Amino acid sequence: MSRILILANHSGGLYDFRGELPRRLIAAGNEVAASVPDETKTKELEADGVRIIHTDLDRRGVNPAKDLRLVREYRALIKKERPDLVLTYTIKPNIYGGFVCSRLGIPYIATVTGLGSTFERGGALLRLIVFMYRAGLRKAACVVFQNAENKAVFARYGIRGRKSLLVSGSGVDLQVHRQAPYPGHEGAQTVFLYVGRIMKEKGIDEYLEAAKRLHAEYGERAAVKTIGFCDEDYSGILQRAQEEGYLESLPFDRNITPHLVQADAVVLPSYHEGMSNTLMEAAATGRPVLASDISGCREIVDDGQSGFLFKARDAQSLYEAMCRFMETPPEKRRAMGIAGRQKMEREFDRSKVMDAYMQEIREALQQKV
Repeated sequence: MSRILILANHSGGLYDFRGELPRRLIAAGNEVAASVPDETKTKELEADGVRIIHTDLDRRGVNPAKDLRLVREYRALIKKERPDLVLTYTIKPNIYGGFVCSRLGIPYIATVTGLGSTFERGGALLRLIVFMYRAGLRKAACVVFQNAENKAVFARYGIRGRKSLLVSGSGVDLQVHRQAPYPGHEGAQTVFLYVGRIMKEKGIDEYLEAAKRLHAEYGERAAVKTIGFCDEDYSGILQRAQEEGYLESLPFDRNITPHLVQADAVVLPSYHEGMSNTLMEAAATGRPVLASDISGCREIVDDGQSGFLFKARDAQSLYEAMCRFMETPPEKRRAMGIAGRQKMEREFDRSKVMDAYMQEIREALQQKV
């Protein structure tokens, strides 16, 4: 039996998108603990046999004092737990958890779930982040990437572990997200749905602009919706959009499936992604997807077959894609949804992603022995 510690920045993401991995590890006779800063899905993780350890972590802030405290907490935690292997996900666990593991001689596997905005902005902050990533990942038994562009960017900046692995994001659970009959709304209304955090870098400004123009063009024939919690202060903007009648803002719901089922198309105008779980889940449900033409989205969409791609940060391009979908006949829309489901079955089955992780974990544990 091996002791495996997971460092993550959110229990919801760990359970929803990676929960099969700890279940497999436990089924194989390993002891699994997870360090998370919240309680969103800790009960579900505990029900699966994962021991939960609370660790304060500021997911988005850049505060040297808080980050230094996190390094100290990770060091104390890892020295106490004495794991045989550590799995890290997202930026801060990768950097700070990886740094501590490398100093203590603990094998670890890091997963890069996206680059964030720093790599786009450049400057002094990028140089600092690159330095920190190099220190955090250089002794990783494996660095797992969710798209080829992220892997290429890390290689360009000399950020590398002892080996790397490219997987299809977190994959999608095809048993949970089943293909659903395509909707037929009264009055031939077309429902567009955005699912995710309400924040600028997810393209909310462009989505709102396109929604306003779509309402002016098509009136009640187009229904544009959002569902998610506000990571940034958009509540007033969303309320005004609702009052003006061109957007419906739905409250956050942990069970997203009924909302996907009711949508004609799911829209993601994000600026950057690791590999979009929202798009994979929508496609698995049999819904066409409209997405930014960026890494982490374009891999999921066969443009013109299972959805449409548009330019990121471009409200006009998004609006044109939504108009194009409005003019797409119902049978073609249904066929696009079927094509998306088939693509998920071929390329994004989560069980195959977990197989790849289990192989890397076995190799890392064998090297330790």
